[in-house]
Amino acid sequence: MSIASSLSNALSGLNISGRRAQVVSENIAHAQTEGYGRRELATSSGWSGPRVDGIIRNVDRGLVSDRRIAESQLGADQRTADMLGKIEALVGAPGDADSLVSRLSKFETSLIFAANEPSSDQRLEAANTALKSVGTYLHQTSDGVQNLRETADAAIGRDISELNASLQRIEQLNADISRTRSAGQDVSNLLDIRHQVVDAISEIVPLRQLDRGNDQLALMSTNGLVLIDGRAAKFAFENTPTITAEMTLTTGGLSGITLNGAPLDPANGYGRLSGGSLSAAFAQRDGTLVQAQDRLDAIALDLIERMSDPSIDPTAGAVGLLTDGGGPVDPSDITGLATRLQVNVAADPSQGGVISAWRDGVNAASPGPLGDSGQLNRWREALTSFGGHSIMDKAADLSANLSRARLDAETELSFSAARWDSLHNAELAGGVDTDVELQNLLLVEQAYAANAKVIQTVSAMMQQLMEI
Repeated sequence: MSIASSLSNALSGLNISGRRAQVVSENIAHAQTEGYGRRELATSSGWSGPRVDGIIRNVDRGLVSDRRIAESQLGADQRTADMLGKIEALVGAPGDADSLVSRLSKFETSLIFAANEPSSDQRLEAANTALKSVGTYLHQTSDGVQNLRETADAAIGRDISELNASLQRIEQLNADISRTRSAGQDVSNLLDIRHQVVDAISEIVPLRQLDRGNDQLALMSTNGLVLIDGRAAKFAFENTPTITAEMTLTTGGLSGITLNGAPLDPANGYGRLSGGSLSAAFAQRDGTLVQAQDRLDAIALDLIERMSDPSIDPTAGAVGLLTDGGGPVDPSDITGLATRLQVNVAADPSQGGVISAWRDGVNAASPGPLGDSGQLNRWREALTSFGGHSIMDKAADLSANLSRARLDAETELSFSAARWDSLHNAELAGGVDTDVELQNLLLVEQAYAANAKVIQTVSAMMQQLMEI
C-alpha cells in the first residue's frame, strides 16, 4: 500500500469515527425519547478506503404496529371506564343520602307518618315535599346524563380535529422526507417526528402503516378505511353544544362523521373508524348514556302508573298524583319523561293546589274525614307491592347495573393497560441500550486513535524523506 493510500484510508477512518461518535451520542441523548429510532452508521469499503453510505434508523415495525393497536384499545377502554364512573357517581349508590333509593325510602317513611296522623297538614306537606324531592332527583340526574352526552359529543369533535391536523402533518412530513432524501441528507429526525404523529393518531383510531417506498407511508384503519395515501383524507363533524333526551343520531338530531361530505355510516356515525377513543365516544353518546336515560324514564313511568292506577287512587282520572309535565303520560312516548315528571297541581299547595288531596285523593270532589288514612296507605303500598315488585328495588337495580358495568369496564381497562405496557416495554427494550452505546463509544475512540496513529506515522515518514 502506498503512503498516499494509507493517508487517504486514515483520513476516511477519522471521518467515519467522527460521524459514528455523533450517532452514538445522539442515541444516548435520546435514550428516553418516545418515538426515537436507534441510529447506526452504514459504511462500505471502496478504492479510496471506507466511506459513509448513510444513517440506518432501526425500528421493529411489527412491534410498533401491535403497540399502536393496543394503545387504541387502551384509549377506548379508558374513555369508557371514565364515563361509566361519572354515570355511577351521578346516579349514586343505594346507600347514599341523595340517591334515588334513599329519596324513595324517605317518601315512603313520610307516607307512614302521615297515615299515623292524617289530619296533620304538616305531615301531608312532608309527604308532598318528599315526592317532589324524588322528581328533583330524576330531573337533575336526567340533565346530568345529557351533559355527559354533550361531553362525549365535544370529545368526538376534538378527536376529529386532532385526526385531521395529524393527517395533514403526515402529508407534509412525507413531502419533507422525499425532498430531504433527494438532496442526499439524513431523514432520521423527520422519521422520528412522523413516528410521533402516527402514535397520536393511533390513540384515536387503530391503524395499519403501509410502506410506499423511499420512506413514504400510507395509513389505513384496521377496518380498511384509507386515512392517507399521498393525500390526507378530510373528515368533518358538527358539534351539538346542547343535547336533549329526544336528540339522537338516527333521528338527525346529532351529527356523525363525514368524509368528503358523505356520511361514513348513518347507523353508528363512525363507520370503519371503530376501535379507538373516537368510536368509544360515539358509543357513549348514542348508546350507554341513552340507555341510562331510558332507565330513568322507565322509573318515572313506573311511578306515574303506580300513583294513578284506579286501585290505588279511585279519584284518579287521566291524570293522577304524578304527571307528565302537568298532563297525562303517553306510554308510547316516554323519552325524556324523567325531566318532565311533576306532582299534580291539585295536590301541591305551592302550585295552587290543596294539601287535603293527599288524604282524600288527588281529584276528590269534596273533603273527606280528617282521620281517614286509607288513601295514604294505598300510596305507600303502591311503592312497595304494585305490579309485584317495589319501586325501590327497581331503583336499586339501576345503581347495581351501573356498578357492574363500571367494574367490568375497569377490568377491561386493566387488561388493556397491562397489554400496552408489555408491548411498550418490549419496544423500549429494542431501542437504545446506553450500556451498548457506551461500549460502541469506546470502540470509536480506539478506531480514532488507530487512524490518528497512521496519520502521525505517515507524517513522520514524510518528514524523514524531506530531510534526505
